[in-house]
Amino acid sequence: MAKPTTIKIRLNSTADTGYFYVAKKNTRTMTEKMVLRKYDPVARKHVEFKEGKIK
Repeated sequence: MAKPTTIKIRLNSTADTGYFYVAKKNTRTMTEKMVLRKYDPVARKHVEFKEGKIK
């Protein structure tokens, strides 16, 4: 079987609130760690979310 092209990743908030998003990432086109600026409802503002592993 071939290795899947997309994997699920966890986007952790850099505001240390414990909030996270789950997203899909194409590992063939995006080889570096994903960093997105999204809304954190606990901090009630937009912050950077960095990629982490789903345990």
